[in-house]
Amino acid sequence: MKIFLTGATGFVGHHVARALAEHGAKLRLLVRASSNLSHLDSIGASSIETCVGDLAQPESFRAALADCEAVVHVAADYRLWIRDPAAMYQANVEGTQCLLAMAREAGVRRVVYTSSVATMGFRKDGLVVNEDTPVSLAQMVGHYKRSKFLAEQEALRAAEDGQEVMVLNPTTPVGSHDAKPTPTGRIFVDFLHRRFPAYMDTGLNLVDVSEVARAHVAALEHGRPGVRYILGGENLTLKQILDKLSAMTGIPSPTVEIPFWVASAYAFFEENLTGRLLGKEPRATLEEVRMGRKKMFASSARAQQDLGFRIAPVYQAMRAAVEWFRSNGYAPGA
Repeated sequence: MKIFLTGATGFVGHHVARALAEHGAKLRLLVRASSNLSHLDSIGASSIETCVGDLAQPESFRAALADCEAVVHVAADYRLWIRDPAAMYQANVEGTQCLLAMAREAGVRRVVYTSSVATMGFRKDGLVVNEDTPVSLAQMVGHYKRSKFLAEQEALRAAEDGQEVMVLNPTTPVGSHDAKPTPTGRIFVDFLHRRFPAYMDTGLNLVDVSEVARAHVAALEHGRPGVRYILGGENLTLKQILDKLSAMTGIPSPTVEIPFWVASAYAFFEENLTGRLLGKEPRATLEEVRMGRKKMFASSARAQQDLGFRIAPVYQAMRAAVEWFRSNGYAPGA
């Protein structure tokens, strides 16, 4: 099967490319002219092509969809702070809409769209949610969540119109090759640099990125069009995550819990001084703090049933992330 894949130079996309290649797929990868392609060498597939283009310029990759049997759309602008939000909506929403339309015109049989668990209807009481928990655009905090929610709606609308589109909603992937790194990866890097003096009462669902990648392969074969699938692992509070990192590294876990108003004040200072005045990415954002008011705990029962998804303990994936960050110069060694 020849697959058009976006996002292969990113964290999740790298692992998806590897899983598809190991499954025997021929890959045509959409990459930007500025993309770092060094990590593609480790995928080890002999049948990889690259197409230089950009989701913000759909005509740049229209021809590359020819003769592809499937599209796996992993690429996204994943930032919790951005100077120009319009660029994020252009990539995440308009780029997805155009890719779906061009895939349909090219006669591509199936599409897997990688959304995010961020589009789910999380609750302040920490109740575990699933794909059927009521949610609306008004509940989306910040531009990243809003753009992913709107992009997901485009995918679901295409499925309603008869296109074979499956939607995957990874929770918070962890593992190796988080080169950017993602906001979650920065938690690990900050901890390894001993820059985590306190924590908030929040929670995440961490998932092994390798399991997320394998679910993309399964979705191509067994996914139901128009259906969302949460891909999760362990529901953990932030304190539990930091304690696990402490156990594997020997670095002390913070013992001070800070209230949300303190975190909000710090984030406000960071956004305005570091972000707006100095032009650098702030270490904390108001969007992150607002997101933290709800524990992002989720169930993957549907993916288990339909896709054979495996919920694996996340400890080994966390260790893989720590080792990769250390061996690639993001953090001091052991």
